[in-house]
Amino acid sequence: MRRIANVYMKMQLAGILQETEQGYAFEYVKEYLIDKDAQAVSLTLPLRSEVYQSNILFPFFDGLIPEGWLLDIAERNWKLNQKDRMGLLLACCKDCIGAVSITQQ
Repeated sequence: MRRIANVYMKMQLAGILQETEQGYAFEYVKEYLIDKDAQAVSLTLPLRSEVYQSNILFPFFDGLIPEGWLLDIAERNWKLNQKDRMGLLLACCKDCIGAVSITQQ
């Protein structure tokens, strides 16, 4: 199953995160990169036009997923497996603490 997420930085579309056959890909959108006020979504994902590739969900995005009792609630309510990190990210990270939010495309 291939899923795509919009990644927002301070409510501005910053990039696209995709689940691929090889793992995951993250790319900043061109419009965001040319904005003089653009900031990286993470220190581990600095601004650049090249696509980031990873076999696993990027640690920054994985870190947005809740833990503990909140994760238990998310798993029960949305019937998601704890190993489905992209599914958890899409279900739980629309309104994160901080500047970054994730929505399904």
